[in-house]
Amino acid sequence: MKTLVIGTGGREHALALAFSRDPSVTEVHAAPGNPGIGAFATLHPVDLMDGTAVAALAVEIGAGLVVIGPEAPLVAGVADAVRAAGIAVFGPSGAAAQLEGSKAFSKEVMAAAGVPTAGSYTCTNADEVAAALDEFGPPYVVKDDALAAGKGVVVTRDRDEAIAHAAGCGRVVIEEFLDGPEVSLFAVCDGNTAHPLQPAQDFKRIFDGGRGPNTGGMGSYSPLTWAPADLASTVMAAVVQPTLDEMNRRGAPFVGCLYVGLALTESGPRVIEFNVRFGDPDIQPVLALLESPLGELLSAAANGRLAETPAPTFRDGASVTVVLASAGYPESSSKGDVITGVGVANGVADVDVIHAGSKLVDGPDGQQLVTDGGRVLAVRAIGYDVEDARARAYAAADLVSFDGLQRRSDIAAEPLGVIEGASLKDD
Repeated sequence: MKTLVIGTGGREHALALAFSRDPSVTEVHAAPGNPGIGAFATLHPVDLMDGTAVAALAVEIGAGLVVIGPEAPLVAGVADAVRAAGIAVFGPSGAAAQLEGSKAFSKEVMAAAGVPTAGSYTCTNADEVAAALDEFGPPYVVKDDALAAGKGVVVTRDRDEAIAHAAGCGRVVIEEFLDGPEVSLFAVCDGNTAHPLQPAQDFKRIFDGGRGPNTGGMGSYSPLTWAPADLASTVMAAVVQPTLDEMNRRGAPFVGCLYVGLALTESGPRVIEFNVRFGDPDIQPVLALLESPLGELLSAAANGRLAETPAPTFRDGASVTVVLASAGYPESSSKGDVITGVGVANGVADVDVIHAGSKLVDGPDGQQLVTDGGRVLAVRAIGYDVEDARARAYAAADLVSFDGLQRRSDIAAEPLGVIEGASLKDD
């Protein structure tokens, strides 16, 4: 089976890398891809927002499976164009992708399906925002209703900051704050049936201790030895299956990855948000530990065959991912800074350097790798347990350098009690 991965970031690199190690996959293609993916897959130029162009490329290379990574093309309906060309695609239709494209729509679906989630109000003007903030009280949770690249949410005790964020968004969803550790659960769905992947946790804030502004994610790890053993089965029964059933009732079957962002509250798991694709970087350690073939799993989902497909299996041990971000991130990003040490780090046993915001340019001694985005690279390691994987990831990350490099030092530290005197919870 030939696979085509659509996207440019770390998620797409991790997916393509998993495909390259899958015996059921004969060729790996990516479009547009990135320098890391280009080391083991064939890259193709394409406008990932152009459904016609993506479908034509899939036909041209004879792809048996297309996986659309980012949310924007999914919400734009690119998966619909690929399906119309007769090619299996892992990714929801434009209608089903509104589960991420609109926070208000997502809340409507959750309410209709009886999914446990935070109370909320959808607001369109300043008076509605003020009333909702007063109703719930601090900490205030304000979410842009539209796509915001993982940075449209503000959680703050400062009412003025909450109001300012809402004013800059247009329509917003104001929610009650859910207290408890946050967990990511990915469900592979074929419209009727779903299989869960192993839960993970990511770290959204830019600075240690969960301080500073939200980012797209500064690191992640799996498994979560402290989480309830039945977490996945509980969420599948209370959240995922009711949501699939509700989407079918609405005439928009959900095929693809349903990301369930959870807060483990005292009253049980409650949904913070849905995304309609694999999260990045939290999917990276999960894929590192996946033992069963990814290609067969996603192909079964794309073709409506999950009910007859075994659930995914995972190896023993743990995986930790540490993100290396550029200067200025997340407010901005520094581009063109020369990156060194990637080859050395990538050569360390049980370590992969995942590319997200890098590019190759002509230098004085040939091509050189430079920064080209906010989250530049992610260093992912596998170990015997979380402590071992964390040590390996940070040791390999120490080998990589570029001007202005930012990284957190506390990824996966909380379950080990590594850092004292600071709250490690990323609100």
